[in-house]
Amino acid sequence: MLALVLMVGIVIDDAIVVLENIFRFVEEKGMSAFDAARAATQEIGLAVLATTLSLVVIFVPVSFMSSVAGRFLFQFGITAAVAVMVSLLVSFTLTPMMSARLLRKSDHDPNSNAPKSRGGFYRWIDQGYSLSLAWSMKHRWFVATFAGLVMLSSIPLYRIVQQEFTPGNTDEGEFEVSITAKEGTGLDVMNSVMVRVEEELRSIPTIHVMLTSAGASGGPSSTPNSGRIFVRLAPHSERGFSFEKLLSKNPMSAFRNHVTQRDVMQEIRKRLRPFSQVRVGVRNLSSSISLGGPNWDIDFGILGPDLEQLSTYAEALREQGPKLGLIDLDTSLKLDKPELRVQIDRERAAALGVDTQDIATALRIMVGGDPRVSRFRDPTVNDDYDVQLRLSDRDRSDANAIARLYVPKKSGGLVRLDNVVQIVRAQTASRIDRMDRQRTISIRGGIAPGYALADRLQALREAADKLNMPPAYTTKVSGRGRELESTFTEFLWAFLLSIVFMYMILASQYESLVHPFTILLSLPLSLPFALLSLWISGNTMNLYSALGLLVLFGVVKKNAILQIDHMNHLRKQGMERLPAILQANRDRLRPILMTTLALVAGMLPLAVGSGPGAEERRAVAVVVIGGQSLCLLLTLLVTPVAYSYLDDLGAWVKNRGRTPAPAPIPRPQPTQ
Repeated sequence: MLALVLMVGIVIDDAIVVLENIFRFVEEKGMSAFDAARAATQEIGLAVLATTLSLVVIFVPVSFMSSVAGRFLFQFGITAAVAVMVSLLVSFTLTPMMSARLLRKSDHDPNSNAPKSRGGFYRWIDQGYSLSLAWSMKHRWFVATFAGLVMLSSIPLYRIVQQEFTPGNTDEGEFEVSITAKEGTGLDVMNSVMVRVEEELRSIPTIHVMLTSAGASGGPSSTPNSGRIFVRLAPHSERGFSFEKLLSKNPMSAFRNHVTQRDVMQEIRKRLRPFSQVRVGVRNLSSSISLGGPNWDIDFGILGPDLEQLSTYAEALREQGPKLGLIDLDTSLKLDKPELRVQIDRERAAALGVDTQDIATALRIMVGGDPRVSRFRDPTVNDDYDVQLRLSDRDRSDANAIARLYVPKKSGGLVRLDNVVQIVRAQTASRIDRMDRQRTISIRGGIAPGYALADRLQALREAADKLNMPPAYTTKVSGRGRELESTFTEFLWAFLLSIVFMYMILASQYESLVHPFTILLSLPLSLPFALLSLWISGNTMNLYSALGLLVLFGVVKKNAILQIDHMNHLRKQGMERLPAILQANRDRLRPILMTTLALVAGMLPLAVGSGPGAEERRAVAVVVIGGQSLCLLLTLLVTPVAYSYLDDLGAWVKNRGRTPAPAPIPRPQPTQ
């Protein structure tokens, strides 16, 4: 669906270019609609074919990325490629046919010096561009230098723009609050804590629904000392801008009292700060791309052999969390879980004839419980039930009560348990996680406002390096951070493959190695403007903005293809280079403006849309709209300048490769 929405402004580009060229033939050359449809389509056909095929090869490499994100992008790439190919078919069949039927030759006015469509407001645009292009061709060195500086600005802009896997400010109207108490906390105590927390959150007006659970809730990491609160906020139309408010009796209410999901989450953290005995975590639910693990923004692991040392390192990093721009930090390893350890006096047990297996069996049944010692049949419902044997909660938590248990002797009789064992209280790990065959502890949490995933991971790595851990201890990033690094690496390879494929297609279409290079110069020219748009709008470089870059690279080179194709066509007809450059770019200005405006109009609903997940779609639109609009004038001027420079270079290489003709032998002059 995202691919179809993005292609709305792109699939009509081919039809616009073909239709405009046919209309120009009818209006300026006075041809009939049928003749103009044939001639104009034939003239523009190579350019349209090149733009479409070069756009297809951008989306195809993305479809075969091997990361988790690649599985989601497979449908995107295939859908976009097929939609563009269908638009090519329509522009070569339906568009010429309808133009031949609907356009009229009367649109041509032979008595007018200028075509009717080039008057009015467009006349000012045409004249302004013609003067700018003429000035640029006279000062080519200045335009080339400025273009080079713009390309180099991509480096600092890329460092300024923050990076993350998916947008962290996504407002889906629902999230989760996790409460973790000290290990060993009972279910009754945890339930009372959750009731107090729930009462505190009830006073927040934007919260409409809360579902609270205390203790084990079915998850793999749920324990009696943990609790969860599912929170659903008011609909977006009530918390933010909406057309319903704009059309109401009080239209100014649409611009007031905007409350985002992030604002509510910050308010919850502030209100639960007095609950210092528990650890509070507020996090989003699983996004549109689920990684299958814990849905934390930060999942930073430390691997090593010793559990206590791992806990020491993790706690040191957790305490630095506020300084590192991290919030709600917690560790997966807890070494404070209380337990009763039974230490057997083997010499005394052997003297009394007590087997260690009997001691273990008695403790297992009385404390751990036997899940099935018998069956009970209820005749009223005609069903059977397992009978479980276990000490009551009060007795199995009392060391003295456990010590009074009796165990059998081999010779017969019973012996009290405290005669052969010693029961001591201790603390241990609640769970031990392993990764790559090593013990590991994970530091999980969220990212504070104003920061992003990539720079916080770098800050965590630097803080871990300052701990001077021995060589046996290493760090590893999991979850979103790992997918961020792998996905961006694969995106880089996809970009490179797309550029190589585009160059191959353009070289085969134009039978030249120079013209494709001139066309592809528009890609580095548009990148700084795309990054600048992200930075100004407060967006980040993420999976969706990377998709926007793909779309931008596909559409921004269309302008250069139209310009260079027409310049070559006019030069083949015998026109000199400079007049051909000026005339060709003037002819192609109108279709370039039309396709750009159509693309921007197609992206506007994504840019201004609201609702759940609108931030993800907005990142795509910001990149395309900002990059295409801001670099439009520069590419219109740089492409002709680069074309002339490369043409001069080709002529110089060609003349240098020729063997100079031998000088003629002078004839002797006759003597007077």
